[in-house]
Amino acid sequence: MQREIHVPFKAEQDEDGVWAATAALTPDAFAHGQGPTREAAIEDLKEALALLAEEVGAPDQLVVTIEAD
Repeated sequence: MQREIHVPFKAEQDEDGVWAATAALTPDAFAHGQGPTREAAIEDLKEALALLAEEVGAPDQLVVTIEAD
């Protein structure tokens, strides 16, 4: 069964030019990705999140609609 989940993430470039991306699947389960570009780090993070979701399960989600300025 496939399920789509939405996971906020943070991507930053270090002083050596390497990109790192981090996300929390649950409050206690984090995934990390890295690569030479922001896009590569995000792709690596996606793979890590998929593996982590297999291990700990996909989190329950709540969708809230807000007005943005």
